[in-house]
Amino acid sequence: MKAAKNSQEKIIYESMRNPYSSQWRASLKSKLMLLLFLFVFATYAIYLLRLVSSSHVSCEEERALASPRKEAFVVDARNDTVVLAKHSIEELRDFQGVGDENSNKLTLEHIVFGIAASSDLWERRKEYIKLWWRPEKRMRGVVWLDNPVKTAGNERRSLPELRISGDTSKFAYKNSKGHRSAIRISRILSETLRIGNTGNVRWFVMGDDDTIFVTENLVRVLNKYDHNQFYYIGSSSESHLQNIHFSYNMAYGGGGFAISFPLAKAIEKMQDRCIQRYPGLYGSDDRMQACMAELGIPLTKELGFHQYDVYGDLFGLLAAHPVTPFVSLHHVEVVDPIFPNKTRVEALRHLQIPMELDSAGLLQQSICYDRARRWSISVSWGFAVQIFRGVLSPRELEMTSRTFLNWYKRADYTAYAFNTRPVARNPCQKPFVFYLSNARMDNNRSETVSEYTRHRVQHPVCTWKMADPSDIQIVKVYKKPDPHLWDRSPRRKCCRMMNSTKKSVVIDVGLCRKGEFSEV
Repeated sequence: MKAAKNSQEKIIYESMRNPYSSQWRASLKSKLMLLLFLFVFATYAIYLLRLVSSSHVSCEEERALASPRKEAFVVDARNDTVVLAKHSIEELRDFQGVGDENSNKLTLEHIVFGIAASSDLWERRKEYIKLWWRPEKRMRGVVWLDNPVKTAGNERRSLPELRISGDTSKFAYKNSKGHRSAIRISRILSETLRIGNTGNVRWFVMGDDDTIFVTENLVRVLNKYDHNQFYYIGSSSESHLQNIHFSYNMAYGGGGFAISFPLAKAIEKMQDRCIQRYPGLYGSDDRMQACMAELGIPLTKELGFHQYDVYGDLFGLLAAHPVTPFVSLHHVEVVDPIFPNKTRVEALRHLQIPMELDSAGLLQQSICYDRARRWSISVSWGFAVQIFRGVLSPRELEMTSRTFLNWYKRADYTAYAFNTRPVARNPCQKPFVFYLSNARMDNNRSETVSEYTRHRVQHPVCTWKMADPSDIQIVKVYKKPDPHLWDRSPRRKCCRMMNSTKKSVVIDVGLCRKGEFSEV
């Protein structure tokens, strides 16, 4: 009896001492299995609800899907009216932000432009803004003027909103060589931000009323950067003396510069106090850079923003454009028209023909050689083709030829901020220039066809015994559009000689094949 009792007590004691007995473990296992089943069921239910929700199509989209060209009402924010517009289903999805796989990709809708303008020059310079402003692409921006101007009713759709800058009389200005309008212009960023309407804004882009933007290339450049970070993006002057006088760390506003949204908010909070500390500065751009310096933000340089602080003919700069997207052009009233025998506006409108076909490839240079005739050929797509007698290396042809004068007219070629070369080192090597006459899309071959006709000017007598380019009347260039050109590492396109005749040259421009290069 005592042994049985001791055995029973030992079992009870062991059970109390070891909670992980077989019975307890069996009970725990059952509970864990139940909890696991409930967790799996709940997870599946949540996933199913989200799947059903994401695949749901709104009533508006169902109507649009039923009719590919369905009418939709769109609110015009500028005058708070409702207008009737026709949208395809793709446009409707884009407008509603539904079904767009690239909804995070930068578009013109994410950019707000701030344009500095003068009422005295407005009647003439508004024509430049009309060339690049695209209200149908839902662009946003404000032209800031010093005084009211008259604008015809039918012009309102082709121009940004017009506003008068705020009073700047409280700010000191002590530069005897400048004008106090610099203070007004420097505050455009802050005034534009204070208007509001900043929903979905990622970038603010500043420019002048004589700045021409290639907006598609602007988007391509800004798309490389994180708009949630502090970025101050632009470029320097072409004049070394200008950069020394102001700063190589300053973006020139005529060429345009971009400021990310969070940096714009930071500037707006401190700019008025900052401006007060620099009454002796000359212009608006150096005041902006001074405030950037206080915030510790350097200039991120993009060579496609062009101030063009030069006089005369831009040909040398445009014909040897750097391997980067062509974003802007400034001082259009200071330099000659970019195409001969046209007004400035006509010339810029003519440049829009290739721009519409392939903005990414606009002004991009390709270099090739006609070995049979011993010619060097440089193609600046959408602008001009040059044919040189003899062999010029790519290293020389990619260098800008000095067809223009320095901003400081007494300065020589050493006063540029980049390498240049003379137009011709030998009279026989003065280039034969062919300007764009027409460009179109060949839909059957899915490629552009651009034609360049010879610009007839006097050429010096040449005694070289080789084929004479003066016999050539037209150059035809075939090139496939490449909207993703700048998604790859920078490289010039290759060009190849095709079937040519005594009076014409035919060239193919495209991606360089494996092992292909511009061999002299």
